[in-house]
Amino acid sequence: MDFKTSNEETKTGIYLLQDGSEEPFNIRLHLAKDILTIQEQDVICVSGEPFYSSERTVTIRRQTIGGFGLSIKGGAEHKIPVVISKISKEQKAELSGLLFIGDGILQINGINVRSYRHEEVVQVLRNAGEEVTLTVSFLKRTPAFLKLPLCEDCSCVPSDQSSGTSSPLCDSGLHLNYHPNNTDTLSCSSWPMSPGLRWEKRWVDLRLIPLLHARLSQYVPGTDICRQNAFQVIAVDGVCSGVIQCPSVDECTDWLQAIASNTSALTKHNVKKINRNFPVNQQIIFMGWVDEKEQDSVQDRMYTSKFLALRGSSLFKFSAPPVTTWDWTRAEKSFTVYEIMFKILKGNELVDKRKHCFSVQTDSGEDIFFSVGLECELLLWEKAFQMATFFEVERIQAVLWRYKFSQLKGSSDDGKSKIKFLFQNPDTKLIEAKELEFSNLFAVLHCIHAFFAAKVACLDPMFVSSRNAAMAPVVSATSTLTGPSQISKLKYTS
Repeated sequence: MDFKTSNEETKTGIYLLQDGSEEPFNIRLHLAKDILTIQEQDVICVSGEPFYSSERTVTIRRQTIGGFGLSIKGGAEHKIPVVISKISKEQKAELSGLLFIGDGILQINGINVRSYRHEEVVQVLRNAGEEVTLTVSFLKRTPAFLKLPLCEDCSCVPSDQSSGTSSPLCDSGLHLNYHPNNTDTLSCSSWPMSPGLRWEKRWVDLRLIPLLHARLSQYVPGTDICRQNAFQVIAVDGVCSGVIQCPSVDECTDWLQAIASNTSALTKHNVKKINRNFPVNQQIIFMGWVDEKEQDSVQDRMYTSKFLALRGSSLFKFSAPPVTTWDWTRAEKSFTVYEIMFKILKGNELVDKRKHCFSVQTDSGEDIFFSVGLECELLLWEKAFQMATFFEVERIQAVLWRYKFSQLKGSSDDGKSKIKFLFQNPDTKLIEAKELEFSNLFAVLHCIHAFFAAKVACLDPMFVSSRNAAMAPVVSATSTLTGPSQISKLKYTS
Protein backbone atom coordinates (compact mmCIF):
# COMPACT_ATOMS: atom_id res chain seq x y z
CA MET A 1 0.00 0.00 0.00
CA ASP A 2 1.36 3.42 -0.96
CA PHE A 3 0.98 6.63 1.00
CA LYS A 4 1.49 10.06 -0.47
CA THR A 5 2.07 13.36 1.27
CA SER A 6 -0.64 14.73 3.53
CA ASN A 7 -0.90 17.82 1.34
CA GLU A 8 -2.14 15.67 -1.56
CA GLU A 9 -4.51 13.84 0.83
CA THR A 10 -4.36 10.63 -1.22
CA LYS A 11 -3.92 6.95 -0.47
CA THR A 12 -3.42 4.10 -2.93
CA GLY A 13 -3.16 0.32 -2.84
CA ILE A 14 -3.65 -2.81 -4.98
CA TYR A 15 -6.29 -5.31 -3.88
CA LEU A 16 -8.81 -7.87 -5.14
CA LEU A 17 -12.32 -7.05 -6.31
CA GLN A 18 -15.11 -9.61 -5.97
CA ASP A 19 -18.27 -8.86 -7.91
CA GLY A 20 -20.04 -12.19 -7.60
CA SER A 21 -20.12 -12.88 -11.35
CA GLU A 22 -16.46 -13.45 -12.14
CA GLU A 23 -13.29 -14.62 -10.46
CA PRO A 24 -11.73 -11.92 -8.23
CA PHE A 25 -9.38 -9.67 -10.16
CA ASN A 26 -6.77 -7.11 -9.21
CA ILE A 27 -7.76 -3.50 -8.80
CA ARG A 28 -6.01 -0.36 -7.63
CA LEU A 29 -7.70 1.93 -5.10
CA HIS A 30 -6.99 5.62 -5.04
CA LEU A 31 -8.51 7.60 -2.17
CA ALA A 32 -8.68 11.36 -2.51
CA LYS A 33 -10.40 13.93 -0.34
CA ASP A 34 -13.83 13.57 -1.94
CA ILE A 35 -13.73 10.52 -4.20
CA LEU A 36 -12.65 6.87 -4.22
CA THR A 37 -11.33 5.75 -7.60
CA ILE A 38 -11.27 2.05 -8.46
CA GLN A 39 -9.01 1.14 -11.36
CA GLU A 40 -8.36 -2.05 -13.31
CA GLN A 41 -5.60 -3.01 -15.72
CA ASP A 42 -6.70 -2.82 -19.34
CA VAL A 43 -5.01 -3.06 -22.71
CA ILE A 44 -5.35 0.17 -24.69
CA CYS A 45 -4.07 1.37 -28.05
CA VAL A 46 -1.59 4.16 -27.26
CA SER A 47 -0.29 4.94 -30.75
CA GLY A 48 -1.21 4.47 -34.37
CA GLU A 49 -4.59 4.71 -36.08
CA PRO A 50 -5.89 1.24 -36.98
CA PHE A 51 -7.95 0.58 -40.13
CA TYR A 52 -10.77 -0.63 -37.92
CA SER A 53 -11.07 2.67 -36.02
CA SER A 54 -13.76 3.69 -38.50
CA GLU A 55 -16.91 1.75 -39.29
CA ARG A 56 -16.48 -1.81 -40.60
CA THR A 57 -18.99 -4.25 -42.04
CA VAL A 58 -18.41 -7.91 -41.16
CA THR A 59 -20.49 -10.93 -42.22
CA ILE A 60 -20.29 -14.15 -40.18
CA ARG A 61 -22.28 -17.40 -40.18
CA ARG A 62 -23.81 -19.07 -37.15
CA GLN A 63 -22.22 -22.37 -36.13
CA THR A 64 -24.14 -25.36 -34.84
CA ILE A 65 -21.91 -25.33 -31.76
CA GLY A 66 -20.91 -21.92 -30.45
CA GLY A 67 -23.33 -19.80 -32.44
CA PHE A 68 -21.68 -16.57 -33.59
CA GLY A 69 -19.04 -16.99 -30.87
CA LEU A 70 -19.36 -13.60 -29.21
CA SER A 71 -20.89 -11.95 -26.16
CA ILE A 72 -22.13 -8.40 -25.67
CA LYS A 73 -22.60 -5.89 -22.86
CA GLY A 74 -24.23 -2.48 -22.55
CA GLY A 75 -27.37 -0.91 -23.93
CA ALA A 76 -29.20 2.38 -24.39
CA GLU A 77 -30.92 2.08 -21.00
CA HIS A 78 -27.50 2.56 -19.38
CA LYS A 79 -26.43 5.32 -21.78
CA ILE A 80 -23.56 3.17 -23.01
CA PRO A 81 -23.13 1.46 -26.40
CA VAL A 82 -23.65 -2.25 -26.97
CA VAL A 83 -20.13 -3.63 -27.35
CA ILE A 84 -18.54 -7.00 -27.94
CA SER A 85 -17.22 -8.03 -24.54
CA LYS A 86 -15.98 -11.59 -25.20
CA ILE A 87 -15.00 -13.62 -28.27
CA SER A 88 -14.87 -17.44 -28.31
CA LYS A 89 -11.65 -19.06 -29.43
CA GLU A 90 -11.73 -20.74 -32.83
CA GLN A 91 -15.30 -19.55 -33.47
CA LYS A 92 -16.65 -17.52 -36.42
CA ALA A 93 -16.26 -14.10 -34.80
CA GLU A 94 -12.59 -14.70 -34.10
CA LEU A 95 -11.89 -16.50 -37.38
CA SER A 96 -13.21 -13.52 -39.35
CA GLY A 97 -10.23 -11.52 -38.11
CA LEU A 98 -12.38 -8.39 -38.26
CA LEU A 99 -14.22 -8.41 -34.92
CA PHE A 100 -12.56 -7.43 -31.65
CA ILE A 101 -13.38 -6.99 -27.99
CA GLY A 102 -14.39 -3.36 -27.62
CA ASP A 103 -16.18 -3.12 -30.98
CA GLY A 104 -19.37 -1.11 -30.69
CA ILE A 105 -22.25 -2.67 -32.67
CA LEU A 106 -23.91 0.00 -34.83
CA GLN A 107 -26.05 -2.03 -37.24
CA ILE A 108 -27.28 -5.64 -37.54
CA ASN A 109 -28.36 -6.70 -41.04
CA GLY A 110 -28.88 -3.05 -41.90
CA ILE A 111 -30.94 -2.32 -38.77
CA ASN A 112 -29.61 0.67 -36.84
CA VAL A 113 -29.23 -0.49 -33.20
CA ARG A 114 -27.32 2.49 -31.77
CA SER A 115 -30.30 3.48 -29.61
CA TYR A 116 -31.47 -0.06 -28.84
CA ARG A 117 -31.73 -1.49 -25.37
CA HIS A 118 -29.61 -4.48 -24.43
CA GLU A 119 -32.41 -7.05 -24.69
CA GLU A 120 -33.56 -5.59 -28.01
CA VAL A 121 -30.11 -6.14 -29.52
CA VAL A 122 -30.13 -9.70 -28.17
CA GLN A 123 -33.49 -10.36 -29.84
CA VAL A 124 -32.27 -8.97 -33.18
CA LEU A 125 -29.22 -11.26 -33.06
CA ARG A 126 -31.38 -14.22 -32.10
CA ASN A 127 -33.59 -13.70 -35.12
CA ALA A 128 -30.79 -12.82 -37.52
CA GLY A 129 -30.80 -16.25 -39.16
CA GLU A 130 -27.82 -18.36 -40.09
CA GLU A 131 -25.83 -15.39 -41.40
CA VAL A 132 -25.51 -11.93 -39.86
CA THR A 133 -23.91 -8.74 -41.16
CA LEU A 134 -22.61 -6.46 -38.42
CA THR A 135 -21.54 -2.85 -38.80
CA VAL A 136 -19.11 -2.09 -35.98
CA SER A 137 -16.63 0.55 -34.87
CA PHE A 138 -13.76 -0.14 -32.49
CA LEU A 139 -13.50 2.05 -29.40
CA LYS A 140 -9.84 3.00 -29.24
CA ARG A 141 -9.80 2.71 -25.48
CA THR A 142 -11.64 -0.37 -24.29
CA PRO A 143 -14.44 0.95 -22.06
CA ALA A 144 -14.15 0.21 -18.35
CA PHE A 145 -17.71 -1.05 -18.16
CA LEU A 146 -16.63 -4.30 -19.84
CA LYS A 147 -15.89 -5.46 -16.30
CA LEU A 148 -18.46 -3.53 -14.27
CA PRO A 149 -18.94 -5.20 -10.86
CA LEU A 150 -22.52 -5.84 -9.79
CA CYS A 151 -23.85 -4.44 -6.51
CA GLU A 152 -25.14 -7.19 -4.22
CA ASP A 153 -28.35 -5.23 -3.71
CA CYS A 154 -29.20 -5.10 -7.43
CA SER A 155 -31.92 -7.26 -8.92
CA CYS A 156 -29.96 -8.35 -12.00
CA VAL A 157 -29.83 -12.09 -12.67
CA PRO A 158 -27.39 -14.04 -14.88
CA SER A 159 -28.51 -14.87 -18.39
CA ASP A 160 -28.76 -18.59 -17.61
CA GLN A 161 -31.36 -18.18 -14.87
CA SER A 162 -34.88 -19.52 -15.28
CA SER A 163 -36.37 -16.06 -15.80
CA GLY A 164 -34.82 -15.93 -19.25
CA THR A 165 -33.64 -12.35 -18.73
CA SER A 166 -30.17 -10.98 -18.21
CA SER A 167 -28.52 -7.92 -16.76
CA PRO A 168 -27.49 -5.39 -19.43
CA LEU A 169 -24.11 -5.33 -17.69
CA CYS A 170 -23.73 -9.13 -17.81
CA ASP A 171 -22.37 -10.98 -20.85
CA SER A 172 -25.17 -12.26 -23.06
CA GLY A 173 -23.15 -14.92 -24.84
CA LEU A 174 -25.61 -17.73 -24.13
CA HIS A 175 -28.37 -15.81 -25.91
CA LEU A 176 -26.30 -15.68 -29.09
CA ASN A 177 -25.40 -19.37 -29.28
CA TYR A 178 -27.43 -21.87 -31.28
CA HIS A 179 -27.29 -24.37 -28.40
CA PRO A 180 -28.09 -22.58 -25.09
CA ASN A 181 -26.35 -25.28 -23.08
CA ASN A 182 -23.07 -24.74 -24.85
CA THR A 183 -20.26 -24.06 -22.38
CA ASP A 184 -17.36 -23.16 -24.65
CA THR A 185 -14.62 -21.12 -23.04
CA LEU A 186 -14.69 -17.41 -23.84
CA SER A 187 -11.47 -15.52 -24.24
CA CYS A 188 -10.79 -11.87 -23.44
CA SER A 189 -7.53 -11.88 -25.41
CA SER A 190 -8.95 -10.90 -28.81
CA TRP A 191 -7.33 -7.49 -29.11
CA PRO A 192 -6.75 -5.97 -32.57
CA MET A 193 -3.27 -6.35 -34.07
CA SER A 194 -1.87 -4.30 -36.93
CA PRO A 195 1.56 -2.96 -38.04
CA GLY A 196 2.41 0.39 -36.48
CA LEU A 197 0.12 -0.04 -33.47
CA ARG A 198 1.38 0.00 -29.90
CA TRP A 199 -0.70 -1.49 -27.13
CA GLU A 200 0.01 -1.08 -23.42
CA LYS A 201 -1.46 -2.46 -20.24
CA ARG A 202 -2.45 0.48 -18.07
CA TRP A 203 -4.53 1.24 -15.01
CA VAL A 204 -7.82 2.73 -16.18
CA ASP A 205 -10.79 3.96 -14.17
CA LEU A 206 -13.37 1.28 -13.46
CA ARG A 207 -15.50 3.06 -10.86
CA LEU A 208 -15.61 6.54 -9.37
CA ILE A 209 -17.33 6.65 -5.97
CA PRO A 210 -18.15 10.17 -4.67
CA LEU A 211 -17.71 10.09 -0.90
CA LEU A 212 -20.29 12.71 0.11
CA HIS A 213 -23.12 10.73 1.77
CA ALA A 214 -21.51 7.44 0.66
CA ARG A 215 -22.17 4.27 2.67
CA LEU A 216 -19.34 2.08 3.94
CA SER A 217 -19.89 -1.46 5.22
CA GLN A 218 -18.16 -4.74 5.97
CA TYR A 219 -21.46 -6.58 6.33
CA VAL A 220 -23.22 -8.67 3.72
CA PRO A 221 -26.17 -6.37 2.84
CA GLY A 222 -29.15 -6.82 5.13
CA THR A 223 -27.43 -9.33 7.45
CA ASP A 224 -25.20 -9.41 10.53
CA ILE A 225 -22.52 -11.41 8.67
CA CYS A 226 -19.24 -9.51 8.68
CA ARG A 227 -16.86 -10.10 5.79
CA GLN A 228 -13.29 -11.00 6.68
CA ASN A 229 -10.83 -8.31 5.57
CA ALA A 230 -13.32 -6.97 3.03
CA PHE A 231 -15.68 -4.03 2.58
CA GLN A 232 -17.72 -2.18 -0.03
CA VAL A 233 -18.56 1.46 -0.62
CA ILE A 234 -21.91 2.55 -2.07
CA ALA A 235 -22.33 6.07 -3.44
CA VAL A 236 -25.43 8.14 -2.74
CA ASP A 237 -26.70 7.38 -6.27
CA GLY A 238 -26.39 3.62 -5.66
CA VAL A 239 -23.14 3.00 -7.58
CA CYS A 240 -21.37 0.17 -5.76
CA SER A 241 -17.64 -0.44 -5.56
CA GLY A 242 -18.05 -4.21 -5.38
CA VAL A 243 -16.50 -6.18 -2.52
CA ILE A 244 -12.90 -5.03 -2.00
CA GLN A 245 -10.72 -7.74 -0.43
CA CYS A 246 -7.65 -6.71 1.59
CA PRO A 247 -4.80 -9.07 2.53
CA SER A 248 -5.03 -8.41 6.30
CA VAL A 249 -7.32 -7.15 9.05
CA ASP A 250 -5.05 -4.20 9.79
CA GLU A 251 -4.98 -3.05 6.19
CA CYS A 252 -8.75 -3.39 5.88
CA THR A 253 -9.27 -1.39 9.09
CA ASP A 254 -6.86 1.25 7.84
CA TRP A 255 -8.90 1.72 4.65
CA LEU A 256 -12.20 1.76 6.52
CA GLN A 257 -11.00 4.46 8.87
CA ALA A 258 -9.46 6.53 6.07
CA ILE A 259 -12.64 6.43 3.96
CA ALA A 260 -14.86 7.08 7.01
CA SER A 261 -12.69 10.05 7.98
CA ASN A 262 -12.98 11.62 4.51
CA THR A 263 -16.72 10.96 4.39
CA SER A 264 -17.19 12.51 7.84
CA ALA A 265 -15.22 15.61 6.85
CA LEU A 266 -17.34 16.05 3.71
CA THR A 267 -20.56 15.64 5.71
CA LYS A 268 -19.42 18.21 8.27
CA HIS A 269 -18.57 20.69 5.52
CA ASN A 270 -21.90 20.06 3.80
CA VAL A 271 -23.82 20.56 7.06
CA LYS A 272 -22.06 23.87 7.56
CA LYS A 273 -23.21 25.05 4.12
CA ILE A 274 -26.80 23.86 4.59
CA ASN A 275 -27.09 25.53 8.00
CA ARG A 276 -26.62 28.93 6.39
CA ASN A 277 -30.18 28.60 5.10
CA PHE A 278 -31.72 27.51 8.43
CA PRO A 279 -32.54 29.61 11.52
CA VAL A 280 -30.61 29.03 14.74
CA ASN A 281 -33.26 26.76 16.23
CA GLN A 282 -33.34 24.58 13.08
CA GLN A 283 -29.62 23.91 12.66
CA ILE A 284 -28.36 20.45 11.69
CA ILE A 285 -26.22 18.94 14.44
CA PHE A 286 -25.25 15.73 12.67
CA MET A 287 -26.42 13.34 9.95
CA GLY A 288 -25.30 10.13 8.31
CA TRP A 289 -26.08 6.57 7.25
CA VAL A 290 -27.02 3.80 9.69
CA ASP A 291 -28.55 0.34 9.33
CA GLU A 292 -31.91 -0.09 11.06
CA LYS A 293 -32.83 -3.46 12.56
CA GLU A 294 -36.05 -4.71 11.01
CA GLN A 295 -38.86 -5.32 13.51
CA ASP A 296 -40.12 -8.38 11.58
CA SER A 297 -36.85 -9.41 10.00
CA VAL A 298 -36.26 -12.44 7.84
CA GLN A 299 -33.00 -14.29 7.48
CA ASP A 300 -31.77 -12.50 4.34
CA ARG A 301 -33.00 -9.01 5.29
CA MET A 302 -32.38 -8.20 8.93
CA TYR A 303 -31.23 -4.62 8.34
CA THR A 304 -32.22 -1.77 6.06
CA SER A 305 -30.06 1.29 5.34
CA LYS A 306 -31.49 4.56 6.66
CA PHE A 307 -30.24 8.13 6.74
CA LEU A 308 -30.60 9.83 10.15
CA ALA A 309 -30.38 13.57 10.76
CA LEU A 310 -30.42 15.48 14.06
CA ARG A 311 -31.79 18.90 13.25
CA GLY A 312 -33.27 21.43 15.66
CA SER A 313 -35.66 19.69 18.06
CA SER A 314 -36.06 16.57 15.91
CA LEU A 315 -34.45 13.32 14.87
CA PHE A 316 -35.40 12.60 11.22
CA LYS A 317 -35.28 9.21 9.52
CA PHE A 318 -35.00 9.08 5.71
CA SER A 319 -34.51 6.41 3.09
CA ALA A 320 -32.11 8.77 1.27
CA PRO A 321 -30.24 11.96 2.24
CA PRO A 322 -32.37 15.14 2.11
CA VAL A 323 -31.14 17.45 -0.64
CA THR A 324 -33.80 20.15 -0.93
CA THR A 325 -35.83 21.97 1.72
CA TRP A 326 -38.86 20.03 0.52
CA ASP A 327 -37.09 16.74 1.30
CA TRP A 328 -37.15 17.57 5.01
CA THR A 329 -40.94 17.46 4.97
CA ARG A 330 -40.91 13.94 3.54
CA ALA A 331 -39.08 12.07 6.29
CA GLU A 332 -40.24 8.53 6.97
CA LYS A 333 -40.39 9.36 10.67
CA SER A 334 -39.42 12.14 13.05
CA PHE A 335 -39.01 12.23 16.83
CA THR A 336 -38.61 15.07 19.33
CA VAL A 337 -35.10 14.79 20.76
CA TYR A 338 -36.05 15.43 24.39
CA GLU A 339 -38.79 12.76 24.22
CA ILE A 340 -36.47 9.94 23.12
CA MET A 341 -33.61 8.11 24.83
CA PHE A 342 -30.28 7.32 23.14
CA LYS A 343 -28.22 4.38 24.39
CA ILE A 344 -25.05 2.65 23.17
CA LEU A 345 -25.50 -1.14 23.34
CA LYS A 346 -22.82 -3.31 24.92
CA GLY A 347 -22.33 -6.99 25.71
CA ASN A 348 -25.59 -8.83 26.26
CA GLU A 349 -27.56 -5.79 25.06
CA LEU A 350 -26.45 -6.44 21.48
CA VAL A 351 -29.23 -8.14 19.53
CA ASP A 352 -27.04 -10.13 17.09
CA LYS A 353 -23.49 -10.35 15.73
CA ARG A 354 -23.25 -6.66 14.83
CA LYS A 355 -20.87 -4.90 17.21
CA HIS A 356 -21.35 -1.13 16.92
CA CYS A 357 -25.00 -0.53 17.76
CA PHE A 358 -27.19 1.95 19.57
CA SER A 359 -30.87 2.11 20.41
CA VAL A 360 -33.41 4.91 20.46
CA GLN A 361 -36.36 4.48 22.80
CA THR A 362 -39.30 6.50 21.48
CA ASP A 363 -41.99 8.34 23.41
CA SER A 364 -44.21 5.25 23.07
CA GLY A 365 -41.63 3.01 24.75
CA GLU A 366 -40.59 1.30 21.49
CA ASP A 367 -36.89 0.49 21.08
CA ILE A 368 -35.41 1.03 17.61
CA PHE A 369 -32.01 -0.54 17.00
CA PHE A 370 -29.38 0.92 14.68
CA SER A 371 -25.96 -0.29 13.58
CA VAL A 372 -22.91 1.55 12.24
CA GLY A 373 -19.71 0.19 10.77
CA LEU A 374 -17.03 1.64 13.06
CA GLU A 375 -16.68 2.52 16.72
CA CYS A 376 -15.66 6.07 15.80
CA GLU A 377 -19.04 6.50 14.06
CA LEU A 378 -20.81 5.26 17.20
CA LEU A 379 -19.03 7.87 19.30
CA LEU A 380 -19.96 10.61 16.82
CA TRP A 381 -23.65 9.69 17.14
CA GLU A 382 -23.41 9.66 20.94
CA LYS A 383 -21.87 13.13 20.98
CA ALA A 384 -24.43 14.39 18.44
CA PHE A 385 -27.41 13.18 20.51
CA GLN A 386 -25.91 14.75 23.64
CA MET A 387 -25.37 18.05 21.81
CA ALA A 388 -28.83 18.11 20.22
CA THR A 389 -30.54 17.36 23.54
CA PHE A 390 -28.52 20.03 25.34
CA PHE A 391 -29.26 22.73 22.75
CA GLU A 392 -32.98 21.98 22.78
CA VAL A 393 -33.27 21.91 26.59
CA GLU A 394 -31.59 25.30 26.83
CA ARG A 395 -33.75 26.70 24.06
CA ILE A 396 -37.11 25.74 25.60
CA GLN A 397 -37.13 28.04 28.68
CA ALA A 398 -40.68 27.02 29.71
CA VAL A 399 -40.85 26.71 33.49
CA LEU A 400 -43.32 24.05 34.67
CA TRP A 401 -42.09 23.38 38.19
CA ARG A 402 -40.96 25.66 40.99
CA TYR A 403 -38.37 23.20 42.27
CA LYS A 404 -34.69 23.22 41.45
CA PHE A 405 -32.80 20.19 40.23
CA SER A 406 -30.88 20.11 43.49
CA GLN A 407 -34.14 19.67 45.40
CA LEU A 408 -35.17 16.49 43.57
CA LYS A 409 -34.24 13.59 45.84
CA GLY A 410 -36.01 10.72 44.10
CA SER A 411 -38.75 9.63 41.72
CA SER A 412 -40.80 6.56 40.85
CA ASP A 413 -43.50 5.62 38.34
CA ASP A 414 -46.12 2.94 37.83
CA GLY A 415 -45.04 2.19 34.27
CA LYS A 416 -48.34 3.42 32.88
CA SER A 417 -49.28 7.05 33.44
CA LYS A 418 -48.27 8.20 36.93
CA ILE A 419 -44.95 9.44 38.26
CA LYS A 420 -44.06 10.56 41.78
CA PHE A 421 -41.37 13.17 42.56
CA LEU A 422 -39.75 13.64 45.96
CA PHE A 423 -38.53 17.19 46.56
CA GLN A 424 -36.78 18.57 49.65
CA ASN A 425 -37.94 21.91 50.99
CA PRO A 426 -34.82 24.09 51.36
CA ASP A 427 -36.18 25.80 54.47
CA THR A 428 -37.83 23.00 56.45
CA LYS A 429 -35.66 20.19 54.99
CA LEU A 430 -38.84 18.13 54.76
CA ILE A 431 -39.59 15.88 51.76
CA GLU A 432 -42.55 16.95 49.67
CA ALA A 433 -44.14 14.31 47.40
CA LYS A 434 -45.80 15.30 44.15
CA GLU A 435 -47.65 12.71 42.12
CA LEU A 436 -48.41 13.65 38.52
CA GLU A 437 -50.37 11.93 35.78
CA PHE A 438 -49.45 12.22 32.11
CA SER A 439 -51.01 11.01 28.88
CA ASN A 440 -47.58 9.84 27.63
CA LEU A 441 -45.35 8.66 30.47
CA PHE A 442 -42.37 7.68 28.31
CA ALA A 443 -42.20 11.14 26.73
CA VAL A 444 -42.15 12.75 30.17
CA LEU A 445 -39.52 10.38 31.54
CA HIS A 446 -37.32 10.96 28.50
CA CYS A 447 -37.84 14.69 28.82
CA ILE A 448 -36.79 14.66 32.48
CA HIS A 449 -33.77 12.53 31.55
CA ALA A 450 -32.89 15.03 28.83
CA PHE A 451 -32.95 17.88 31.33
CA PHE A 452 -30.81 15.97 33.81
CA ALA A 453 -28.34 15.08 31.04
CA ALA A 454 -28.15 18.72 29.96
CA LYS A 455 -27.56 19.81 33.53
CA VAL A 456 -24.80 17.26 34.08
CA ALA A 457 -23.20 18.20 30.74
CA CYS A 458 -22.71 21.75 32.06
CA LEU A 459 -20.25 20.31 34.59
CA ASP A 460 -18.27 18.29 32.01
CA PRO A 461 -15.23 20.33 30.86
CA MET A 462 -14.84 18.32 27.65
CA PHE A 463 -18.47 18.83 26.70
CA VAL A 464 -18.34 22.55 27.51
CA SER A 465 -15.34 23.02 25.22
CA SER A 466 -16.98 21.07 22.37
CA ARG A 467 -20.22 22.97 22.93
CA ASN A 468 -18.46 26.31 22.56
CA ALA A 469 -17.01 25.11 19.26
CA ALA A 470 -20.41 24.05 17.91
CA MET A 471 -22.18 26.03 15.22
CA ALA A 472 -25.38 26.89 17.10
CA PRO A 473 -25.37 29.59 19.78
CA VAL A 474 -27.40 28.69 22.88
CA VAL A 475 -28.58 30.42 26.04
CA SER A 476 -26.78 29.79 29.34
CA ALA A 477 -28.10 26.86 31.36
CA THR A 478 -30.88 27.46 33.86
CA SER A 479 -30.96 25.90 37.28
CA THR A 480 -34.72 25.43 37.34
CA LEU A 481 -36.42 22.22 36.27
CA THR A 482 -38.07 23.16 32.97
CA GLY A 483 -39.86 21.37 30.17
CA PRO A 484 -41.78 21.89 26.91
CA SER A 485 -45.13 23.63 27.10
CA GLN A 486 -46.90 20.69 25.44
CA ILE A 487 -46.20 18.57 28.52
CA SER A 488 -48.37 20.89 30.61
CA LYS A 489 -51.24 18.51 29.83
CA LEU A 490 -51.05 17.01 33.32
CA LYS A 491 -53.24 16.82 36.36
CA TYR A 492 -52.15 16.86 39.98
CA THR A 493 -53.49 14.00 42.05
CA SER A 494 -52.15 15.22 45.36
